[in-house]
Amino acid sequence: MIHLRKLSKYYGELCAVDQVDLDINSGKVLGLLGPNGAGKSTILRMLTGYFKPTSGSIRVKEFDMGKDALEIKKMIGYLPESAPLYHNMLVYDYLNFIAGMQGLNKSSSNSKIHDLVNLCQLHEVIHKPVSELSKGYKQRVGLAHAMMGDPEILILDEPTSGLDPNQIVEIREIIKEIGKEKTIIFSSHILSEVEATCDRIIIIHQGKIVGDGDAEALKGGASQENTINISLKNAKFNAVKKNIQSIGSVGDVKKDGDINNGILKLTVSCKKHPGIMEHIYKEIKQQDWILLEFYQETKTLEKIFRELTMEA
Repeated sequence: MIHLRKLSKYYGELCAVDQVDLDINSGKVLGLLGPNGAGKSTILRMLTGYFKPTSGSIRVKEFDMGKDALEIKKMIGYLPESAPLYHNMLVYDYLNFIAGMQGLNKSSSNSKIHDLVNLCQLHEVIHKPVSELSKGYKQRVGLAHAMMGDPEILILDEPTSGLDPNQIVEIREIIKEIGKEKTIIFSSHILSEVEATCDRIIIIHQGKIVGDGDAEALKGGASQENTINISLKNAKFNAVKKNIQSIGSVGDVKKDGDINNGILKLTVSCKKHPGIMEHIYKEIKQQDWILLEFYQETKTLEKIFRELTMEA
């Protein structure tokens, strides 16, 4: 549905987005994850037509952003990080105004506002001034604004930024509900938010895509190394390290803290290999050591994110 090819954006000498190639299928929730300054917002603003790329192309269906920007914009609803609301208006009056801007007649306007109030859970504030709303409710009003034209694509820039945990959960549930019918692209640097909401995660660092897949695929494929945790009794560190490092594919063997009650805890870094756990276990079994713990460390999205975005 959406195709980015060699997309780049420079601000003077600064390269914010660097030769990005990306295909986005319809009916999915896609999360752009990256540290501050990675290029997430710049990509979203180019997708909306707000920024013009320095080079490269954006196509949505059969339309090219360079030639058919207006047609593409008709398909997109956009919520920037700070929702651009008229604070002196009542919520209902504001939504009615946006409906008029979208060209809806009175009957269609009333029906659409009713549906969006239900979807975004705005019943309690519908007759309040926007200025009196909490940040969470302002974001919901912004979502309703972005959805007013019934867009095929919804682009959200840091939709939960500045919200408390309860508000984050509420916005997440709304996004999931919308994602059943729309293509949603949103940016965030909150890992748990992206993992809980997205079908697909793109990790961006210094303007480049460094990770692509669902959460489980990223956890399983980002690193070429495993970490194995071992606890032994009646074992000396130097002897254990020598024996385990004699196994092919094993890299570093480190002591995990001091020895307490005769228990030696180790972390073993090794290359991914289907039989590596078995080889290490056999080596331990041949020695006069008592094995208390032996398990492979589960990669978290946070750890993968750090591996992919840490400076070299």
